[in-house]
Amino acid sequence: MENIESILNQALHEFSALEDPVELEQAKARYLGKSGSVTELLKGLGKLDPGDRREQGARINRVKEAIESALSARREAIQEAKLEKQLAMEALDVTLPGRGSGMGGLHPVTKTLERVQSIFHSIGFTSVSGPEIETDFYNFTALNIPEDHPARAMHDTFYVDADHLLRTHTSPIQIHYMMDHEPPVKIIAPGRVYRVDSDATHSPMFHQIEGLWVDEHVSFTHLKGVVSDFLQRFFEREKLKVRFRPSFFPFTEPSAEIDMGCVFCEGQGCRVCSHTGWLEVGGCGMVHPNVLKHVGFDTEKYLGFAFGMGLDRLAMLRYGVNDLRLFFTNDLRFLKQFE
Repeated sequence: MENIESILNQALHEFSALEDPVELEQAKARYLGKSGSVTELLKGLGKLDPGDRREQGARINRVKEAIESALSARREAIQEAKLEKQLAMEALDVTLPGRGSGMGGLHPVTKTLERVQSIFHSIGFTSVSGPEIETDFYNFTALNIPEDHPARAMHDTFYVDADHLLRTHTSPIQIHYMMDHEPPVKIIAPGRVYRVDSDATHSPMFHQIEGLWVDEHVSFTHLKGVVSDFLQRFFEREKLKVRFRPSFFPFTEPSAEIDMGCVFCEGQGCRVCSHTGWLEVGGCGMVHPNVLKHVGFDTEKYLGFAFGMGLDRLAMLRYGVNDLRLFFTNDLRFLKQFE
């Protein structure tokens, strides 16, 4: 009981030096907790004589109240100091000019698609779309792709179940459209497609645009004219060279690969074109009669041509991008260049 005043002075001194609310609560426990100094004094009252018990009990309660009052005052002081610090950090200078809102921009692939559509719309083509989850019939069978063709294998195609898959090209859109419309047909079909592939020049999801023209007097000459005109207008080069190399696709006959003169070295040869002076940009050909039969067109009356190009590939060539993955990583440092 002789130390009760010194306990009070010690508590007041300790509380005033603390800035952390957690440490303050720990200090409170040393005085008012179950084993605290003041609590131990209260427990010892039972050992005193009845006359001394009342007097010492009153002293202890006065000290306890003083400690609780000092504790409450220190809590408020710490809270006020914290609030003042926060307000100082968040202070605003209302005289400063306001910050302008950031403006977004179209994705380079979207800009490329809009440019491609604008060019084809100007020569009479209509844009159409279709489902990204297709059946085997629309994605393969109706396009004259044999049952044993490698494209049907699991290592090339994403299968959803036994009967459905993620379309591997936008050609199924052409089948859907021809089944619902009579000739003449003059469409382009842009959209996302999916294949099991991923590196600097390939992505498991990428964008294609395919074109189809079916009418009574359509020829390979028309195909060459449409594709050459499109590439020259897209890259804004009137003298851009375009060539058609014989190739094979199950859904066209005859078929060809589309090459254009390298836009980086003007056909002189560079790293981009592997020093050949040519860049491959797509495939094309006259629509196979079996494809026209699947949609109910008279193959004795109607002919057609089809072509397909990678939109991402066109965007890479137009904007000088050397890694396809940059289009899909959402890196704002890259995308802001196209605002």
